[in-house]
Amino acid sequence: MSKKGNGEMTFLEHLEELRWVIVRSLIGICTTAIIAFCFKEFIFNKILLAPRSPEFISNKVICRLGLYAKHALDRFFTFPDVCINQHPMPLQNITMGGQFNMHVWVSIVAGVIVGFPYVFYQFWNFINPALHSKEKHYARGAVFYSSVLFITGVLFGYYVLLPFSIDFLTTYSVSNEIENKINFVSYISNITTITLACGLVFELPIVVYFLTRIGILTPAFMSKYWRHAVIVVLIIAAIITPPDVISQTLVAIPLILLYFGSILISKAVVRSKERQK
Repeated sequence: MSKKGNGEMTFLEHLEELRWVIVRSLIGICTTAIIAFCFKEFIFNKILLAPRSPEFISNKVICRLGLYAKHALDRFFTFPDVCINQHPMPLQNITMGGQFNMHVWVSIVAGVIVGFPYVFYQFWNFINPALHSKEKHYARGAVFYSSVLFITGVLFGYYVLLPFSIDFLTTYSVSNEIENKINFVSYISNITTITLACGLVFELPIVVYFLTRIGILTPAFMSKYWRHAVIVVLIIAAIITPPDVISQTLVAIPLILLYFGSILISKAVVRSKERQK
């Protein structure tokens, strides 16, 4: 239980403290969102619209690696062209207020992403007093590692997954009679969904750590049901990515590696708990 002075806090005092945690978190997100709102040209032109361009760093690297592979393997078989987003399609807005609404929504998402470490810190400070001294020792760095994993997931989604997703979704066609005219709102929604989803799923090691600490999860259970976990990972990858094999594979591989890495984390937690007995 959290403590206030020398005595334990009552249930109502806990609710009051939690309310202020939520208020401070919302203030942090809103402050960051307002700052992002004021820099719309940088946010949209340099960040959100950049993955459509052939000059985007990921597109250039993928294209260059593809050319190297093509030169090396053409003697054995015809290697496909992997240069992506070479001819970006123009975006259009088809609703009144569409651009303004997306401006507000993107600012909120930016507030969540940038403010995530602060929000996690607030909730961690709320939970931390209820932990025993040994639990506090083993949970040190939780805010740092959680923030690193979240930002890593966001960057992975932005630099690795998005270029393939944009290229696939903007060029896919079921008939030559149908012309792709990409809606600006749809484009932004896909970007924010993919990046946020990647940031959240990369939190798996932290979730496993705490579930193991409180005894809900064990490494034996995770090792036994790893095949089921792989299926779940593939389903998650299919949900948060466009329906193409490349994007789903790019998400599934790091998630599977995170899962097996989490088994090692769970084993380390169990060993530390046994030493404490």
